[in-house]
Amino acid sequence: MKIRCGIFTFLFFLSMQAQAEPLRVLVAGSLELSLDMPAGASVPLGYNGSAVLLLGVGARFFKGIELELSAPRAWLANQGSLAAAAYADLDKIPPLGIADINGRRILFEPIPNKLQTFYQIPIRSGHGLRTTPYVTVLSSVISPASYPVLFRILPVVKGLSDELENMVFQLSAKPILGDEGAVKISFRYPEQLHGKSFTVLIDDKVIDRPTEERLLKEGEHHLVILSDDYRNENRRFLVERAKTLDLAIELQDPTPLIIFEAPENARIFLDNAPVRSSLEPIPVEPGTHEVRFLVGDYTTIQVLNVQRGKTYRVALTVDVNVSESE
Repeated sequence: MKIRCGIFTFLFFLSMQAQAEPLRVLVAGSLELSLDMPAGASVPLGYNGSAVLLLGVGARFFKGIELELSAPRAWLANQGSLAAAAYADLDKIPPLGIADINGRRILFEPIPNKLQTFYQIPIRSGHGLRTTPYVTVLSSVISPASYPVLFRILPVVKGLSDELENMVFQLSAKPILGDEGAVKISFRYPEQLHGKSFTVLIDDKVIDRPTEERLLKEGEHHLVILSDDYRNENRRFLVERAKTLDLAIELQDPTPLIIFEAPENARIFLDNAPVRSSLEPIPVEPGTHEVRFLVGDYTTIQVLNVQRGKTYRVALTVDVNVSESE
């Protein structure tokens, strides 16, 4: 008779629509899932206890939440007496103790006749989680907007034994991390060119809103900046798992620059005009330019084909060759 009653109750719950239900629950505690505590936390639950699951720091890196329900050995003799249920979209965060709330049921099943039961709640699409003989994955994605989630144990038969009423389960919860990190790009502009347009590509894909934080697979990525008003940029950056990389890009004036390196006694001419200081880069127009070095009676001339957005380093060096013969 006990088992038949349990089956009837279970079928009744399955027939209910996935919509808000009024609940009276006994809240034993809350568990916050965050990057600060990757191993998670736990709370003891009785046969009619529940716990509130909250998302904390770094939830954007989670692909799901894993719940482990540990039962005492005495549970093996009470199969079919209790069920596990979970609810999302709560109308409020219930306080400790008895609380009346409304929530949308996302899980209901009899607790298996084993000492450890695992549930996984997906947080985003493309999570890659799969149900196995060892873990039950909820069929629907419960987005961060639907949290907090309430997990509860409840009886599905009447006339519980004293042993079952005094039984204590342990509920543990931890985040399931994805294989992504994030990058947040900021830009600094030349004062005279602020507000000019440019295009950002990451891994050859155009990024529409480049200053927004973006999830990327962990590993190396390729950034390109293309513009008619700034220098083009081409660089690599590394994204670490569950970490945010702050990437600052200083956009440059595309005017070509020439930097000279020469001995102190050298005289330098650029397009027949003397260079007063070789310590500072000299801006020039794209095209052909002539560089001339004078050191005493020695003269050398170099013709440069200068391109937009490039920097050229022109160095005068003196080599000393030593040879030995017998």
